[in-house]
Amino acid sequence: MLEEQIKEEVREWSKHALENPSPLFNNLPACPYAKKAWSDDEVGFVFKTESDNLPLYRTIAGFNDKYKLILVVDLAYKKDPNEFEDFLYDLNEAIAEGMFAQKDMWVMGFHPDDDCEELLNDGSFSPLVDKSYAIIFVQRLKYLHEKAEALKPLGYYDEAFKSAENNALYAQRETLYRRLINGNETT
Repeated sequence: MLEEQIKEEVREWSKHALENPSPLFNNLPACPYAKKAWSDDEVGFVFKTESDNLPLYRTIAGFNDKYKLILVVDLAYKKDPNEFEDFLYDLNEAIAEGMFAQKDMWVMGFHPDDDCEELLNDGSFSPLVDKSYAIIFVQRLKYLHEKAEALKPLGYYDEAFKSAENNALYAQRETLYRRLINGNETT
């Protein structure tokens, strides 16, 4: 029951915060690909209920492109948002180093205690469940990076790149993409 409620909540949040045009993204939606991914049934869910990361690791290692994005809903998340973000940063590095069967993977996350993301219009969203959870987004690095690059000339990142945190995340993703494609970090 809780899992279905969380799925519904995430879907409603996506409609509210990600799928509408925003002046902060040069009048593109915060995630221009979200609406289509949902309508094409390309978003999957995995629920992690213990502190053990095995469900996340299995999702990364077994990613088979049935979905473009898998949301690992973490009900036993690391309580410290900085520790959570550091874990995801290190996990991306481990993926790039070959710690999993696949190197063409990228993870990013949402922690319930993160500061409010200024670029998302989600402040007026009313949650549907009382339970707190983190979400780890798992998808192909190559797909994500190439879709992101297509948005650059449209002015999509103009506001986002004013944030040092967003720049650092993008730089890590770009470095790991180059390593994946070229075997090193050069263009």
